[in-house]
Amino acid sequence: MTTIINYLTRIRFGRGEVGHIDEELRSLGVSRPLLVTDKGLMESGVFQSFMKTSQLPSDTPVFQDTPANPTESAVGSALALLQKHDCDSLIAVGGGSSIDLAKGVALLATHAPPLRQYAVIEGGAGKIQPDVLPLIAVPTTAGTGSEVGRASLISMRDEHKLGFISPYLIPSVAVCDPDMTASLPRYLTAATGMDAIAHCVETFLSPRVNPPADAIAMDGLKRAIQNIEDAAGENPSMEARNEMMMAALEGALAFQKGLGAVHSLSHALGGFHELKLHHGTLNAILMPAVLRFNQPHCETKFATLREVMGLSVDADVSAFFAELNARLGLPGRLGDIGVTREIFDKTADWACKDHSTPTNPRPVTKADFLEILAEAL
Repeated sequence: MTTIINYLTRIRFGRGEVGHIDEELRSLGVSRPLLVTDKGLMESGVFQSFMKTSQLPSDTPVFQDTPANPTESAVGSALALLQKHDCDSLIAVGGGSSIDLAKGVALLATHAPPLRQYAVIEGGAGKIQPDVLPLIAVPTTAGTGSEVGRASLISMRDEHKLGFISPYLIPSVAVCDPDMTASLPRYLTAATGMDAIAHCVETFLSPRVNPPADAIAMDGLKRAIQNIEDAAGENPSMEARNEMMMAALEGALAFQKGLGAVHSLSHALGGFHELKLHHGTLNAILMPAVLRFNQPHCETKFATLREVMGLSVDADVSAFFAELNARLGLPGRLGDIGVTREIFDKTADWACKDHSTPTNPRPVTKADFLEILAEAL
């Protein structure tokens, strides 16, 4: 059954909705999109499935070199391809990396370079004008929520991962089709699912007052906790895939309220090009340590988290997430994925400047970030 949602942007949600791509292009008044994806999806057959279902012309130009963490140089390469083919729009097919990269291209297609000047920490949010190119986002993972988010996270040439945030960067249309996640490997299902959970938890703990966002975040958290182990299991049901995609969508609809130190650190660590760290995996590893740090400042909200997740009133929420990570087969420590103490100082510096830090429920200093990193190592 088709579900049409208008909240921040237009959302088509349901199995088979990719078949309505042409209709959405016409409604936007565009006809020459650049497709943005990654080589992994090309090799897995997911992109070919998208092309078949969407019935887009076979000669539609495709940028397939999206890195695991989108980079400034990749944005430049995709922009050159868009300009070469005189494209008037973009369709991002993939996870948050492809969608975030497409947002960067949509921005620079109509705004003067350099890209860095539009970053939040550079005071650039107000420089982003409404005339970014239309973008249709088709997520193939259930995690980042970038398909309805106003942010794009891009690693600069100096490896500093910056946030570009504006309502004008929210995709024009999000096509959320659970069929696009059907062949997602178990590990990525788990890691991206934990990203969605981190969004819901950190949004709820954010000190900003936004009851509708809190309600959406808690509904998303409940769906995710009840379905992530099925979705990441050996024989996942499509119902679980559907619920995880909705949980991811809700986490992103809610995180307009702001995130916290989990994301401050995962953004910083994700900027190191050589390490190629997965964002969802980082969030999963960091969450127990950050929750332990934050709990003394938000005990009432922790009681709500326990209730929503079906835990006992005295359950250790941080321990629950560490145990969930283990059941999902995710790494338990930063050291397991190649992080060493040598990058802690730079990571903590970058985390202090990250746009998610001001909305952490407990004020956090560089020394605090260093302690959290040491605990998670």
